[in-house]
Amino acid sequence: MNDARRESTNEMTSKPPIEISVVAPMHNEELCVEEFLRRTDAALRAFGRTHEIVIVSDGSTDRTEELLRAAVTRHPALRCVFLSRNVGQCSALYAGIQASRGDIVIVTDGDLQHRPEDIQLLVAEMEKGFALVSGSRTNRKEGVAKKIPSRIANWLLRRVTGCEIRDMGGFKAIRGDIARSMRLRPGHHRLLPALVHMRGGATGEVFIESQARFAGKSHYGLSRSFDVFFDILMLAFQSSFKARPLYLFGRIGVSLLAFDTVVMSWLLWEKYRDVFGMGDSVPMGTRPPFLIAIMFFLAALFFLAMGFVLELLSDVNNTVGGIRPYTVRETVEGDGHRASA
Repeated sequence: MNDARRESTNEMTSKPPIEISVVAPMHNEELCVEEFLRRTDAALRAFGRTHEIVIVSDGSTDRTEELLRAAVTRHPALRCVFLSRNVGQCSALYAGIQASRGDIVIVTDGDLQHRPEDIQLLVAEMEKGFALVSGSRTNRKEGVAKKIPSRIANWLLRRVTGCEIRDMGGFKAIRGDIARSMRLRPGHHRLLPALVHMRGGATGEVFIESQARFAGKSHYGLSRSFDVFFDILMLAFQSSFKARPLYLFGRIGVSLLAFDTVVMSWLLWEKYRDVFGMGDSVPMGTRPPFLIAIMFFLAALFFLAMGFVLELLSDVNNTVGGIRPYTVRETVEGDGHRASA
């Protein structure tokens, strides 16, 4: 028993490290599975790097999983992760990234809208020192109803986070250690460049030709634009003033207090100006500006309290999750040898 276990351990340690992991979530993609595996495997073999293909079946109810099981015998580099139910693209992608072992993780869709042959472009750009490289799509084969909301969302993300990547979603290459250290929440698959940028990682992009879906029907409609908007709104709060909620809410609260001070000073002057012989006094208790000043004062207290609470929660979240506000690209040891962080 011990000999068998020792042989298994020796065999695992003798295998070369995996350089590239291709991760693709699939949900009811039986018409795309065979062609995706054929082209992806051929592209990686031609590239000449050690690799693996991680396919996550997101609770598929068609023949997707049956075809994947059969394909394992033809594609030794294939690894399949079958989820017990449909949990959505982001959670399926998260499961695939956590199951990956490559130094570079390629995130792609399973419908071949991203050409597997372009993986070489992403990796070549990654080797210039980037933590993430985005495949920004040109000549997208989609209707106006999808193009316009996508462009608006990408523009908002660039303004909110300062990340200059033109196409936030889709085809990406990410350093494996960074990808596996990220805690992706639903919707975060559309924000990967911004998330890496906010952690201090250098991001780059290459332009790729967008392809029409190989087969089947898209699982997304116009309604997801609302989800994207709320994701961007949340990211805006997270990135405001270098992830210090107190800076954002504190400044809002102080601004409201300053405005309230000006209004109340004016009202008090009008109420007591007869004392200084400057005219008749004006009652202040029933005047609309007085009521507005009271509302602004209460709002200021709310924003200040919210800033303190969110500051504490942010600190707890970063401590428990072990989240660092920076990304180390490399370290230099004493003897001059360089090692990846």
